[in-house]
Amino acid sequence: MDNVAPHTSEAAEPKIDPAVFARRWMILAVLCMSLMIVIIGNTSLNTALPTLARELDASTTSLQWMVDSYSLIFAGLLFTAGTIGDRFGRKGTLQAGLVLFLVGAMVAAFADTASMVIIARAVMGVAAAFIMPSTLSILTNVFPANERPKAIGIWAGISGGGAAIGPIASGWLLEHFWWGSVFLVNVPFILVALVAGAILVPKSKDPDDHPIDIPGAVLSIVALTSLVYGIIEAPHNGWTSPETLTTFAVAAVAVVAFIWRESTTASPMLDLQLFRDRRFSVASAGMTLTFFAMFGTFFLLAQYLQLVLDYSPLESGLLQLPVAFIIMMIAPRIPKVVDRFGARWVVPVGLTFVAFGLSMLSFLGVDSPLANVYYAMVPLATGMAITMTPLTTLIMTSVPLGRAGVGSAMNDTTRELGGALGVAVLGSIVTSQYGSGVADAVGGLPDQLRGLADSGLSGALAAGAQIGGSDGEALAASARQAFVDGLGIAALVGAAVVFTAAIVTRSLLPRPTTPPRAGTMAHIPVEGELEPTEHPESHPEPPHPTSVAGD
Repeated sequence: MDNVAPHTSEAAEPKIDPAVFARRWMILAVLCMSLMIVIIGNTSLNTALPTLARELDASTTSLQWMVDSYSLIFAGLLFTAGTIGDRFGRKGTLQAGLVLFLVGAMVAAFADTASMVIIARAVMGVAAAFIMPSTLSILTNVFPANERPKAIGIWAGISGGGAAIGPIASGWLLEHFWWGSVFLVNVPFILVALVAGAILVPKSKDPDDHPIDIPGAVLSIVALTSLVYGIIEAPHNGWTSPETLTTFAVAAVAVVAFIWRESTTASPMLDLQLFRDRRFSVASAGMTLTFFAMFGTFFLLAQYLQLVLDYSPLESGLLQLPVAFIIMMIAPRIPKVVDRFGARWVVPVGLTFVAFGLSMLSFLGVDSPLANVYYAMVPLATGMAITMTPLTTLIMTSVPLGRAGVGSAMNDTTRELGGALGVAVLGSIVTSQYGSGVADAVGGLPDQLRGLADSGLSGALAAGAQIGGSDGEALAASARQAFVDGLGIAALVGAAVVFTAAIVTRSLLPRPTTPPRAGTMAHIPVEGELEPTEHPESHPEPPHPTSVAGD
Protein backbone atom coordinates (compact mmCIF):
# COMPACT_ATOMS: atom_id res chain seq x y z
CA MET A 1 0.00 0.00 0.00
CA ASP A 2 1.55 3.29 -1.13
CA ASN A 3 2.86 5.78 1.38
CA VAL A 4 1.28 4.38 4.53
CA ALA A 5 2.82 5.09 7.90
CA PRO A 6 5.40 2.46 8.97
CA HIS A 7 4.16 -0.86 10.34
CA THR A 8 0.57 -0.29 9.16
CA SER A 9 -0.71 -3.29 7.30
CA GLU A 10 -3.43 -3.25 4.69
CA ALA A 11 -5.58 -5.30 7.01
CA ALA A 12 -5.25 -2.65 9.68
CA GLU A 13 -6.42 0.10 7.34
CA PRO A 14 -10.12 0.05 6.41
CA LYS A 15 -10.82 0.79 2.77
CA ILE A 16 -12.75 3.77 1.46
CA ASP A 17 -15.50 3.96 -1.14
CA PRO A 18 -13.89 5.34 -4.35
CA ALA A 19 -16.74 7.87 -4.76
CA VAL A 20 -16.18 9.14 -1.20
CA PHE A 21 -12.42 9.17 -1.71
CA ALA A 22 -12.77 11.27 -4.87
CA ARG A 23 -14.65 14.05 -3.04
CA ARG A 24 -12.79 13.84 0.27
CA TRP A 25 -11.43 17.40 0.07
CA MET A 26 -14.90 18.82 -0.58
CA ILE A 27 -16.13 16.82 2.40
CA LEU A 28 -13.31 18.32 4.48
CA ALA A 29 -14.47 21.81 3.44
CA VAL A 30 -17.99 21.05 4.73
CA LEU A 31 -16.60 19.60 7.95
CA CYS A 32 -14.40 22.65 8.50
CA MET A 33 -17.36 24.96 7.91
CA SER A 34 -19.36 23.01 10.49
CA LEU A 35 -16.41 23.24 12.86
CA MET A 36 -16.24 26.99 12.31
CA ILE A 37 -19.83 27.27 13.51
CA VAL A 38 -18.86 25.78 16.87
CA ILE A 39 -15.67 27.85 17.22
CA ILE A 40 -17.24 31.14 16.13
CA GLY A 41 -20.22 30.45 18.37
CA ASN A 42 -17.85 30.27 21.31
CA THR A 43 -15.41 33.09 20.60
CA SER A 44 -17.75 35.66 19.02
CA LEU A 45 -19.21 36.24 22.47
CA ASN A 46 -15.90 37.47 23.89
CA THR A 47 -15.97 40.73 21.98
CA ALA A 48 -19.59 41.31 22.98
CA LEU A 49 -19.03 40.77 26.71
CA PRO A 50 -18.54 44.44 27.62
CA THR A 51 -21.63 45.36 25.59
CA LEU A 52 -23.69 42.62 27.24
CA ALA A 53 -22.50 43.79 30.64
CA ARG A 54 -23.76 47.27 29.86
CA GLU A 55 -27.00 46.43 28.04
CA LEU A 56 -28.15 43.58 30.32
CA ASP A 57 -26.56 44.80 33.57
CA ALA A 58 -24.63 41.52 33.68
CA SER A 59 -22.06 40.99 36.42
CA THR A 60 -18.62 39.49 35.81
CA THR A 61 -19.91 36.15 37.08
CA SER A 62 -22.86 36.29 34.67
CA LEU A 63 -20.48 37.04 31.82
CA GLN A 64 -18.36 34.05 32.76
CA TRP A 65 -21.44 31.84 32.81
CA MET A 66 -22.45 33.08 29.36
CA VAL A 67 -19.16 31.60 28.21
CA ASP A 68 -19.04 28.58 30.52
CA SER A 69 -22.66 27.41 30.15
CA TYR A 70 -21.82 26.68 26.52
CA SER A 71 -18.48 25.04 27.26
CA LEU A 72 -19.63 22.98 30.25
CA ILE A 73 -22.70 21.49 28.58
CA PHE A 74 -20.64 20.90 25.45
CA ALA A 75 -17.89 19.08 27.35
CA GLY A 76 -20.32 17.10 29.47
CA LEU A 77 -22.31 15.78 26.49
CA LEU A 78 -19.43 15.11 24.09
CA PHE A 79 -18.93 11.45 24.97
CA THR A 80 -22.65 10.75 24.73
CA ALA A 81 -22.91 12.59 21.41
CA GLY A 82 -19.83 10.81 20.08
CA THR A 83 -21.29 7.45 21.07
CA ILE A 84 -24.63 8.32 19.43
CA GLY A 85 -22.80 9.25 16.23
CA ASP A 86 -20.78 6.03 16.22
CA ARG A 87 -23.84 3.89 16.80
CA PHE A 88 -26.62 5.58 14.82
CA GLY A 89 -24.68 7.52 12.20
CA ARG A 90 -22.31 10.48 12.28
CA LYS A 91 -23.91 12.36 9.40
CA GLY A 92 -27.29 12.37 11.16
CA THR A 93 -25.85 13.67 14.42
CA LEU A 94 -24.00 16.40 12.53
CA GLN A 95 -27.15 17.56 10.75
CA ALA A 96 -29.24 17.43 13.93
CA GLY A 97 -26.62 19.46 15.79
CA LEU A 98 -26.64 22.16 13.12
CA VAL A 99 -30.42 22.54 13.34
CA LEU A 100 -30.37 22.74 17.15
CA PHE A 101 -27.53 25.28 17.05
CA LEU A 102 -29.67 27.47 14.80
CA VAL A 103 -32.52 27.32 17.34
CA GLY A 104 -30.23 28.28 20.25
CA ALA A 105 -28.72 31.17 18.31
CA MET A 106 -32.14 32.60 17.51
CA VAL A 107 -33.22 32.42 21.17
CA ALA A 108 -30.01 34.13 22.34
CA ALA A 109 -30.33 36.87 19.71
CA PHE A 110 -33.71 38.01 21.04
CA ALA A 111 -33.15 37.40 24.78
CA ASP A 112 -33.78 40.32 27.12
CA THR A 113 -32.01 39.08 30.28
CA ALA A 114 -28.61 37.67 31.13
CA SER A 115 -30.27 34.48 32.40
CA MET A 116 -31.99 33.91 29.06
CA VAL A 117 -28.68 34.34 27.23
CA ILE A 118 -27.07 31.77 29.55
CA ILE A 119 -29.90 29.29 28.87
CA ALA A 120 -29.67 29.83 25.10
CA ARG A 121 -25.92 29.35 25.24
CA ALA A 122 -26.47 26.05 27.03
CA VAL A 123 -28.76 24.94 24.17
CA MET A 124 -26.03 25.89 21.71
CA GLY A 125 -23.60 23.85 23.80
CA VAL A 126 -25.83 20.78 23.41
CA ALA A 127 -25.84 21.33 19.65
CA ALA A 128 -22.08 21.82 19.52
CA ALA A 129 -21.60 18.50 21.32
CA PHE A 130 -23.20 16.77 18.34
CA ILE A 131 -21.43 18.85 15.69
CA MET A 132 -17.77 18.89 16.68
CA PRO A 133 -17.02 15.18 17.30
CA SER A 134 -18.91 14.31 14.13
CA THR A 135 -16.57 16.47 12.04
CA LEU A 136 -13.37 14.77 13.21
CA SER A 137 -14.80 11.24 13.22
CA ILE A 138 -16.13 11.66 9.66
CA LEU A 139 -12.75 13.06 8.62
CA THR A 140 -10.91 10.00 9.88
CA ASN A 141 -13.30 7.74 7.97
CA VAL A 142 -13.00 9.47 4.57
CA PHE A 143 -9.24 10.05 4.52
CA PRO A 144 -6.68 7.24 4.20
CA ALA A 145 -4.10 6.85 6.93
CA ASN A 146 -1.27 8.64 5.17
CA GLU A 147 -3.42 11.71 4.45
CA ARG A 148 -5.02 11.99 7.88
CA PRO A 149 -2.26 14.08 9.53
CA LYS A 150 -2.52 16.62 6.71
CA ALA A 151 -6.33 16.70 6.93
CA ILE A 152 -6.19 16.94 10.73
CA GLY A 153 -3.68 19.78 10.37
CA ILE A 154 -6.17 21.72 8.26
CA TRP A 155 -8.96 20.85 10.71
CA ALA A 156 -6.81 22.01 13.64
CA GLY A 157 -5.86 25.22 11.82
CA ILE A 158 -9.52 26.02 11.27
CA SER A 159 -10.37 25.19 14.89
CA GLY A 160 -7.73 27.61 16.14
CA GLY A 161 -7.84 30.26 13.44
CA GLY A 162 -11.61 30.40 13.45
CA ALA A 163 -11.42 31.63 17.02
CA ALA A 164 -10.21 35.01 15.73
CA ILE A 165 -12.93 35.39 13.10
CA GLY A 166 -15.73 35.39 15.66
CA PRO A 167 -14.58 38.55 17.46
CA ILE A 168 -14.21 40.44 14.17
CA ALA A 169 -17.65 39.49 12.93
CA SER A 170 -19.28 40.28 16.26
CA GLY A 171 -17.38 43.57 16.52
CA TRP A 172 -18.67 44.69 13.13
CA LEU A 173 -22.20 43.64 14.02
CA LEU A 174 -22.06 45.50 17.34
CA GLU A 175 -21.10 48.70 15.56
CA HIS A 176 -23.91 48.44 13.01
CA PHE A 177 -26.73 46.51 14.73
CA TRP A 178 -28.06 45.62 18.16
CA TRP A 179 -26.14 43.32 20.50
CA GLY A 180 -28.29 40.27 19.71
CA SER A 181 -26.98 40.23 16.15
CA VAL A 182 -23.72 38.65 17.35
CA PHE A 183 -25.60 35.38 17.81
CA LEU A 184 -26.84 35.47 14.21
CA VAL A 185 -23.34 35.52 12.69
CA ASN A 186 -23.45 31.74 12.26
CA VAL A 187 -26.80 31.54 10.45
CA PRO A 188 -25.35 31.70 6.88
CA PHE A 189 -22.70 29.09 7.77
CA ILE A 190 -25.33 26.78 9.27
CA LEU A 191 -27.55 26.95 6.19
CA VAL A 192 -24.67 26.29 3.78
CA ALA A 193 -23.31 23.45 5.95
CA LEU A 194 -26.74 21.81 6.12
CA VAL A 195 -27.26 21.83 2.35
CA ALA A 196 -23.69 20.93 1.37
CA GLY A 197 -23.48 18.27 4.09
CA ALA A 198 -26.68 16.60 2.92
CA ILE A 199 -25.19 16.31 -0.58
CA LEU A 200 -21.50 15.58 0.05
CA VAL A 201 -20.99 13.98 3.46
CA PRO A 202 -21.23 10.16 3.45
CA LYS A 203 -23.01 8.07 6.05
CA SER A 204 -20.73 6.26 8.47
CA LYS A 205 -21.09 4.41 11.75
CA ASP A 206 -19.42 1.85 13.98
CA PRO A 207 -20.18 -1.65 12.65
CA ASP A 208 -20.53 -2.79 16.28
CA ASP A 209 -23.50 -1.64 18.37
CA HIS A 210 -22.21 -0.07 21.58
CA PRO A 211 -24.95 0.98 24.04
CA ILE A 212 -25.01 4.53 25.30
CA ASP A 213 -23.72 4.99 28.85
CA ILE A 214 -26.35 7.39 30.20
CA PRO A 215 -25.22 7.22 33.88
CA GLY A 216 -21.68 8.05 32.79
CA ALA A 217 -22.90 11.06 30.83
CA VAL A 218 -24.88 12.38 33.81
CA LEU A 219 -21.93 11.92 36.16
CA SER A 220 -19.56 13.73 33.81
CA ILE A 221 -21.93 16.70 33.56
CA VAL A 222 -22.25 16.89 37.35
CA ALA A 223 -18.49 16.65 37.83
CA LEU A 224 -17.60 19.35 35.30
CA THR A 225 -20.37 21.74 36.25
CA SER A 226 -19.75 21.59 40.00
CA LEU A 227 -15.98 21.90 39.56
CA VAL A 228 -16.04 25.02 37.41
CA TYR A 229 -18.96 26.53 39.34
CA GLY A 230 -16.86 26.25 42.48
CA ILE A 231 -13.88 27.87 40.80
CA ILE A 232 -15.97 30.78 39.46
CA GLU A 233 -17.81 31.47 42.70
CA ALA A 234 -14.90 30.91 45.11
CA PRO A 235 -13.53 34.49 44.83
CA HIS A 236 -16.95 35.83 45.92
CA ASN A 237 -17.84 33.20 48.51
CA GLY A 238 -14.31 32.58 49.80
CA TRP A 239 -12.12 29.61 48.90
CA THR A 240 -12.71 27.96 52.29
CA SER A 241 -16.36 28.92 52.70
CA PRO A 242 -18.94 26.15 53.26
CA GLU A 243 -20.49 26.85 49.84
CA THR A 244 -17.17 26.46 48.04
CA LEU A 245 -16.09 23.36 49.95
CA THR A 246 -19.47 21.72 49.37
CA THR A 247 -19.29 22.41 45.65
CA PHE A 248 -15.81 20.94 45.36
CA ALA A 249 -16.91 17.92 47.42
CA VAL A 250 -19.77 17.29 44.97
CA ALA A 251 -17.28 17.49 42.10
CA ALA A 252 -14.91 15.03 43.79
CA VAL A 253 -17.70 12.53 44.49
CA ALA A 254 -18.96 12.80 40.91
CA VAL A 255 -15.45 12.21 39.53
CA VAL A 256 -14.96 9.12 41.69
CA ALA A 257 -18.40 7.81 40.74
CA PHE A 258 -17.66 8.43 37.06
CA ILE A 259 -14.38 6.50 37.28
CA TRP A 260 -16.14 3.62 39.08
CA ARG A 261 -18.92 3.56 36.51
CA GLU A 262 -16.58 3.55 33.52
CA SER A 263 -14.40 0.87 35.15
CA THR A 264 -17.25 -1.54 35.86
CA THR A 265 -19.77 -1.16 33.03
CA ALA A 266 -19.55 -3.51 30.07
CA SER A 267 -19.82 -0.67 27.55
CA PRO A 268 -18.18 2.44 29.02
CA MET A 269 -18.64 5.84 27.44
CA LEU A 270 -14.91 6.35 27.94
CA ASP A 271 -12.65 3.29 28.03
CA LEU A 272 -10.32 4.16 30.91
CA GLN A 273 -7.81 1.62 29.61
CA LEU A 274 -6.97 4.17 26.92
CA PHE A 275 -5.20 6.24 29.56
CA ARG A 276 -2.61 3.48 29.86
CA ASP A 277 -1.46 4.59 26.42
CA ARG A 278 0.71 7.58 27.21
CA ARG A 279 0.10 9.02 23.77
CA PHE A 280 -3.57 9.28 24.65
CA SER A 281 -3.17 10.50 28.22
CA VAL A 282 -0.28 12.92 27.65
CA ALA A 283 -1.84 14.34 24.48
CA SER A 284 -5.17 14.83 26.28
CA ALA A 285 -3.46 16.73 29.09
CA GLY A 286 -1.47 18.81 26.63
CA MET A 287 -4.59 19.71 24.65
CA THR A 288 -6.39 20.71 27.83
CA LEU A 289 -3.61 23.11 28.80
CA THR A 290 -3.28 24.53 25.28
CA PHE A 291 -6.95 25.54 25.28
CA PHE A 292 -6.73 26.57 28.93
CA ALA A 293 -4.31 29.24 27.74
CA MET A 294 -6.17 30.01 24.51
CA PHE A 295 -9.70 30.58 25.81
CA GLY A 296 -8.60 32.11 29.10
CA THR A 297 -6.43 34.58 27.22
CA PHE A 298 -9.09 35.51 24.65
CA PHE A 299 -11.61 36.06 27.45
CA LEU A 300 -9.31 38.52 29.24
CA LEU A 301 -7.77 40.17 26.18
CA ALA A 302 -11.17 41.18 24.80
CA GLN A 303 -11.87 43.07 28.02
CA TYR A 304 -8.35 44.51 28.20
CA LEU A 305 -8.47 45.89 24.65
CA GLN A 306 -11.93 47.43 25.06
CA LEU A 307 -12.12 48.49 28.70
CA VAL A 308 -8.49 49.35 29.42
CA LEU A 309 -7.09 50.49 26.04
CA ASP A 310 -10.52 51.83 24.94
CA TYR A 311 -10.75 50.13 21.53
CA SER A 312 -14.16 49.52 19.99
CA PRO A 313 -15.52 45.95 19.70
CA LEU A 314 -14.70 45.86 15.98
CA GLU A 315 -11.21 47.25 16.52
CA SER A 316 -10.67 44.69 19.27
CA GLY A 317 -11.65 41.88 16.91
CA LEU A 318 -9.44 43.17 14.10
CA LEU A 319 -6.49 43.46 16.44
CA GLN A 320 -6.80 39.73 17.18
CA LEU A 321 -6.93 38.78 13.48
CA PRO A 322 -3.18 37.97 13.28
CA VAL A 323 -3.87 35.08 15.64
CA ALA A 324 -6.07 33.48 12.97
CA PHE A 325 -3.50 33.97 10.22
CA ILE A 326 -0.68 32.52 12.31
CA ILE A 327 -2.62 29.42 13.39
CA MET A 328 -4.15 28.73 9.97
CA MET A 329 -0.78 29.13 8.23
CA ILE A 330 1.31 27.08 10.65
CA ALA A 331 -0.97 24.22 11.77
CA PRO A 332 -1.34 22.46 8.37
CA ARG A 333 2.47 22.44 7.97
CA ILE A 334 3.21 20.86 11.34
CA PRO A 335 2.83 17.19 10.20
CA LYS A 336 5.97 17.57 8.09
CA VAL A 337 7.81 19.02 11.08
CA VAL A 338 6.65 16.11 13.22
CA ASP A 339 7.80 13.67 10.53
CA ARG A 340 11.27 15.13 10.77
CA PHE A 341 11.75 15.89 14.46
CA GLY A 342 9.17 13.74 16.24
CA ALA A 343 6.24 14.63 18.47
CA ARG A 344 8.44 14.34 21.57
CA TRP A 345 10.22 17.51 20.44
CA VAL A 346 7.49 19.38 18.58
CA VAL A 347 4.84 19.31 21.32
CA PRO A 348 7.10 20.61 24.14
CA VAL A 349 8.41 23.35 21.86
CA GLY A 350 4.85 24.44 21.10
CA LEU A 351 3.89 24.46 24.78
CA THR A 352 7.01 26.53 25.55
CA PHE A 353 5.90 29.13 23.00
CA VAL A 354 2.48 29.24 24.70
CA ALA A 355 4.10 29.68 28.13
CA PHE A 356 6.33 32.47 26.81
CA GLY A 357 3.35 34.30 25.31
CA LEU A 358 1.48 34.06 28.61
CA SER A 359 4.46 35.43 30.51
CA MET A 360 4.59 38.42 28.17
CA LEU A 361 0.99 39.26 29.08
CA SER A 362 2.17 39.97 32.62
CA PHE A 363 4.05 43.05 31.35
CA LEU A 364 0.92 44.79 30.05
CA GLY A 365 -0.09 48.00 31.81
CA VAL A 366 -3.01 50.41 31.69
CA ASP A 367 -1.31 52.46 28.97
CA SER A 368 0.81 49.86 27.17
CA PRO A 369 1.40 50.36 23.44
CA LEU A 370 -0.30 47.90 21.10
CA ALA A 371 3.07 46.37 20.22
CA ASN A 372 3.27 44.94 23.74
CA VAL A 373 0.02 43.08 23.14
CA TYR A 374 1.46 41.47 20.01
CA TYR A 375 4.63 40.49 21.86
CA ALA A 376 2.31 38.18 23.77
CA MET A 377 -0.17 37.22 21.04
CA VAL A 378 2.34 36.11 18.40
CA PRO A 379 4.15 33.46 20.49
CA LEU A 380 0.81 32.36 21.96
CA ALA A 381 -0.67 31.76 18.51
CA THR A 382 2.51 30.10 17.26
CA GLY A 383 2.59 27.71 20.18
CA MET A 384 -1.07 26.80 19.78
CA ALA A 385 -0.57 26.11 16.07
CA ILE A 386 2.44 23.90 16.78
CA THR A 387 0.76 21.78 19.44
CA MET A 388 -2.81 21.29 18.17
CA THR A 389 -2.12 19.08 15.13
CA PRO A 390 0.21 16.49 16.74
CA LEU A 391 -1.84 16.35 19.94
CA THR A 392 -5.07 15.77 18.01
CA THR A 393 -3.44 13.08 15.87
CA LEU A 394 -1.93 11.35 18.89
CA ILE A 395 -5.37 11.13 20.52
CA MET A 396 -7.04 9.82 17.38
CA THR A 397 -4.37 7.16 16.77
CA SER A 398 -5.10 5.62 20.17
CA VAL A 399 -8.70 4.55 19.52
CA PRO A 400 -10.20 1.95 17.16
CA LEU A 401 -11.29 3.48 13.87
CA GLY A 402 -14.84 2.24 14.40
CA ARG A 403 -15.01 4.28 17.63
CA ALA A 404 -13.71 7.45 15.98
CA GLY A 405 -16.63 9.38 17.46
CA VAL A 406 -15.48 8.55 20.98
CA GLY A 407 -11.88 9.47 20.13
CA SER A 408 -13.05 12.74 18.61
CA ALA A 409 -15.20 13.37 21.68
CA MET A 410 -12.18 12.92 23.93
CA ASN A 411 -10.18 15.34 21.82
CA ASP A 412 -13.02 17.86 21.90
CA THR A 413 -13.63 17.36 25.62
CA THR A 414 -10.03 18.21 26.43
CA ARG A 415 -10.37 21.37 24.34
CA GLU A 416 -13.61 22.49 25.94
CA LEU A 417 -12.64 21.48 29.45
CA GLY A 418 -9.39 23.36 29.05
CA GLY A 419 -11.21 26.38 27.64
CA ALA A 420 -13.82 26.42 30.38
CA LEU A 421 -11.19 26.04 33.08
CA GLY A 422 -9.05 28.73 31.45
CA VAL A 423 -11.90 31.22 31.58
CA ALA A 424 -12.85 30.13 35.09
CA VAL A 425 -9.38 29.88 36.66
CA LEU A 426 -7.78 32.91 35.01
CA GLY A 427 -11.03 34.86 35.33
CA SER A 428 -11.26 33.96 39.02
CA ILE A 429 -7.69 35.12 39.63
CA VAL A 430 -8.45 38.44 37.95
CA THR A 431 -11.71 38.79 39.89
CA SER A 432 -9.98 38.11 43.22
CA GLN A 433 -7.21 40.61 42.53
CA TYR A 434 -9.69 43.14 41.17
CA GLY A 435 -11.80 42.97 44.34
CA SER A 436 -8.76 43.63 46.51
CA GLY A 437 -7.49 46.38 44.23
CA VAL A 438 -10.67 48.46 44.21
CA ALA A 439 -11.59 47.93 47.87
CA ASP A 440 -10.25 51.30 49.02
CA ALA A 441 -11.62 53.20 46.03
CA VAL A 442 -15.20 51.93 46.50
CA GLY A 443 -15.25 52.01 50.31
CA GLY A 444 -16.95 55.41 50.57
CA LEU A 445 -19.47 54.96 47.76
CA PRO A 446 -23.23 54.52 48.24
CA ASP A 447 -24.35 50.90 48.33
CA GLN A 448 -25.74 50.87 44.80
CA LEU A 449 -22.61 52.37 43.23
CA ARG A 450 -20.34 50.22 45.38
CA GLY A 451 -22.15 47.07 44.24
CA LEU A 452 -21.87 48.19 40.61
CA ALA A 453 -18.14 48.88 40.92
CA ASP A 454 -17.52 45.60 42.75
CA SER A 455 -19.22 43.61 39.96
CA GLY A 456 -16.31 44.09 37.57
CA LEU A 457 -14.34 46.55 35.48
CA SER A 458 -17.29 47.36 33.23
CA GLY A 459 -19.42 48.16 36.28
CA ALA A 460 -16.69 50.33 37.81
CA LEU A 461 -16.39 52.36 34.60
CA ALA A 462 -20.15 52.84 34.57
CA ALA A 463 -20.09 53.92 38.23
CA GLY A 464 -17.26 56.32 37.48
CA ALA A 465 -19.26 57.85 34.64
CA GLN A 466 -22.24 58.35 36.97
CA ILE A 467 -20.07 60.01 39.64
CA GLY A 468 -18.28 62.20 37.10
CA GLY A 469 -15.49 64.70 37.70
CA SER A 470 -12.16 63.86 39.27
CA ASP A 471 -13.71 61.35 41.68
CA GLY A 472 -15.20 59.38 38.80
CA GLU A 473 -11.94 59.45 36.91
CA ALA A 474 -10.06 58.27 40.00
CA LEU A 475 -12.44 55.33 40.41
CA ALA A 476 -12.06 54.36 36.74
CA ALA A 477 -8.26 54.59 36.94
CA SER A 478 -8.18 52.48 40.09
CA ALA A 479 -10.44 49.84 38.53
CA ARG A 480 -8.35 49.64 35.37
CA GLN A 481 -5.17 49.23 37.38
CA ALA A 482 -6.75 46.53 39.55
CA PHE A 483 -7.86 44.62 36.44
CA VAL A 484 -4.42 44.85 34.85
CA ASP A 485 -2.76 43.69 38.08
CA GLY A 486 -5.07 40.68 38.11
CA LEU A 487 -4.32 40.00 34.45
CA GLY A 488 -0.60 39.97 35.17
CA ILE A 489 -0.93 37.48 38.03
CA ALA A 490 -3.24 35.23 36.00
CA ALA A 491 -0.83 35.26 33.07
CA LEU A 492 2.12 34.22 35.24
CA VAL A 493 0.12 31.40 36.82
CA GLY A 494 -0.89 30.15 33.37
CA ALA A 495 2.67 30.43 32.08
CA ALA A 496 4.03 28.38 34.98
CA VAL A 497 1.43 25.64 34.46
CA VAL A 498 1.98 25.38 30.70
CA PHE A 499 5.79 25.45 30.94
CA THR A 500 5.67 22.66 33.51
CA ALA A 501 3.50 20.73 31.06
CA ALA A 502 6.12 21.23 28.34
CA ILE A 503 8.77 19.60 30.53
CA VAL A 504 6.49 16.74 31.54
CA THR A 505 5.37 16.15 27.94
CA ARG A 506 8.95 15.83 26.76
CA SER A 507 9.57 13.22 29.44
CA LEU A 508 6.39 11.19 29.04
CA LEU A 509 5.64 11.02 25.33
CA PRO A 510 6.92 7.53 24.44
CA ARG A 511 8.97 6.29 21.55
CA PRO A 512 6.98 3.68 19.64
CA THR A 513 8.25 0.15 20.11
CA THR A 514 5.35 -1.84 18.63
CA PRO A 515 3.10 -1.50 15.59
CA PRO A 516 -0.28 0.19 16.12
CA ARG A 517 -3.15 -2.13 16.95
CA ALA A 518 -5.12 -3.52 14.03
CA GLY A 519 -8.15 -1.36 13.29
CA THR A 520 -6.66 1.82 14.73
CA MET A 521 -5.76 4.93 12.78
CA ALA A 522 -2.20 4.99 11.45
CA HIS A 523 0.04 6.48 14.06
CA ILE A 524 1.75 9.83 13.99
CA PRO A 525 5.56 9.54 13.85
CA VAL A 526 7.42 10.31 17.03
CA GLU A 527 11.10 10.57 17.66
CA GLY A 528 13.14 7.80 16.09
CA GLU A 529 10.53 6.53 13.61
CA LEU A 530 11.05 6.01 9.92
CA GLU A 531 9.19 8.45 7.68
CA PRO A 532 6.87 7.83 4.74
CA THR A 533 8.82 7.97 1.50
CA GLU A 534 6.13 8.80 -1.04
CA HIS A 535 3.92 11.80 -1.60
CA PRO A 536 0.49 11.61 0.08
CA GLU A 537 -1.34 12.04 -3.20
CA SER A 538 0.12 8.82 -4.66
CA HIS A 539 -2.71 6.43 -3.80
CA PRO A 540 -4.14 3.34 -5.40
CA GLU A 541 -7.89 3.47 -5.86
CA PRO A 542 -9.35 2.50 -2.47
CA PRO A 543 -11.92 -0.31 -2.43
CA HIS A 544 -15.28 -0.01 -0.70
CA PRO A 545 -15.38 -0.32 3.13
CA THR A 546 -18.14 -1.62 5.34
CA SER A 547 -18.20 1.37 7.68
CA VAL A 548 -18.31 4.26 5.16
CA ALA A 549 -20.97 4.40 2.49
CA GLY A 550 -21.52 6.84 -0.32
CA ASP A 551 -24.82 8.58 -0.82
